[in-house]
Amino acid sequence: MTIKKTTPFWGAAFLMATSAIGPGFITQTTLFTKELLTSFGFVILVSVLLDIVAQLNIWRIVTVAEQKAPDIVNRVLPGMGTVLSILIVAGGLVFNIGNFAGTGMGLEALAGIPVKTGVLISAVIATIIFSLKDASKALDWFTKILGVTMIGMMIFVLSGVSIPGTAVLKGFVLPEQTSARAIVTLVGGTVGGYISFAGAHRLLEAGVKGVSAVPEVTRSSVRGILLATVMRCLLYLVALGVVLAGANLEGGANPAAMVFQFAMGDAGRMIFGFILWAAAITSVVGCAYTSISFLRSVHPVIDKSYRTITLVFIWLSALAFIFIGNPVQVLVWAGTMNGFILPVAVALLLIGVHQGKVLPANYKYPNWLLYAGWTLVAFLTWMIIQILAG
Repeated sequence: MTIKKTTPFWGAAFLMATSAIGPGFITQTTLFTKELLTSFGFVILVSVLLDIVAQLNIWRIVTVAEQKAPDIVNRVLPGMGTVLSILIVAGGLVFNIGNFAGTGMGLEALAGIPVKTGVLISAVIATIIFSLKDASKALDWFTKILGVTMIGMMIFVLSGVSIPGTAVLKGFVLPEQTSARAIVTLVGGTVGGYISFAGAHRLLEAGVKGVSAVPEVTRSSVRGILLATVMRCLLYLVALGVVLAGANLEGGANPAAMVFQFAMGDAGRMIFGFILWAAAITSVVGCAYTSISFLRSVHPVIDKSYRTITLVFIWLSALAFIFIGNPVQVLVWAGTMNGFILPVAVALLLIGVHQGKVLPANYKYPNWLLYAGWTLVAFLTWMIIQILAG
């Protein structure tokens, strides 16, 4: 295929990145920064390397095979694609409950709107996006605009915070402590569960597939990780500066909000509110889009009615939050759970590559990428065992 437009690639990158940059992303980053301080930089570095390996493998296999992930997995192990879809959708539903919590908390901090009212407003906005005739393009623009705005606001907040540069740089390569749970949670929250498949499935829908698309698919997948990493690092630096300045984040219902308020007072609280809402609402639509893209492979009836099912998924998530609550623990747990799903999903795709069942016969999958993928699976499995044993 000849690639003439770059929009689908940036759209896929932003969809993946903003799916990752949700309220769970913000909450996890704040909590682990408070716990690990400058050593959290090493956790970010390790997670980024793992994220890139996962993303390169998943996006390449999906687009070259020209099939969505569950269809590929079903060719490797009949029926397992359906099981994977159920796991992804279950994890996505948990994540989306937390995402809606973030929309409500964000609008409350920004404009004093009650949390439950904010959740309902956000559900209506998501409904409008998926009800548009060209919902995919609307989704692309929505995630791009809010993604760029979030990064710009984080840079502004960082400009008012004092950062110990030498200690930060040292922490990235010579940490004083590490945390298996933090690494698995960050990887799970960035590319775990449904997130790593968001951009790949978006590219398929845009008609980007086949061996000739590999160079642009590769660049797009790395862009998505780098966008999410920029936001992660900015948030980490802000939180670290605030903690080292003496802020006490203990006992607060929303530690991330306390970080912004400490940094910039009431203005910081409002900026936090917008960032949290933007992160949450883009994650809501990204999660809904990708989760239902898995279900579309399960049965033709679902494929025909996917728009309606997407709206049901959105409203089920919103109403579940209204009746459940306690978002902070839900968000951290969801990231860890999605980290557990990732090595299983990657392993199944790599087995398909080994068996020669999923890629064109004339395409040679790079050995370095294959070995890197299996290293990722082994490393994450080992980390998960450490968590369960501890």
